[in-house]
Amino acid sequence: QVHLVESGGGLVQAGGSLRLSCAASGRTFSTYAMGWFRQAPGKEREFVAAISWSGGSTYYADSVKGRFTISRDNAKNTEYLQMSSLKPEDTAVYCCAAASSFNTVVAGDYEYWGQGTQVTVSS
Repeated sequence: QVHLVESGGGLVQAGGSLRLSCAASGRTFSTYAMGWFRQAPGKEREFVAAISWSGGSTYYADSVKGRFTISRDNAKNTEYLQMSSLKPEDTAVYCCAAASSFNTVVAGDYEYWGQGTQVTVSS
């Protein structure tokens, strides 16, 4: 069982940066691949990024590649999403999730979810 809690969201101007954190409870954090998804109002949930169990491999949606960086610290049971060069279209609720398989962009493959944190990018 993994319980996930996101933090770090907020309001930022276009071009700015934010770092999201996802704190996980449980001793099995390091055995799960982790991901970030986002959902904007009126839109479907969208894959953002994923990271392998060790952190050695990462995968990004084309829309964020080169601007966002996913990372994790297994000693702290925490996953991060560093977001730079933010655009108004990045506005969404961002959720972290845990999966047994790495490199999946399918939300249904993720077993545990956080409640989400709001990111708003003003133009």
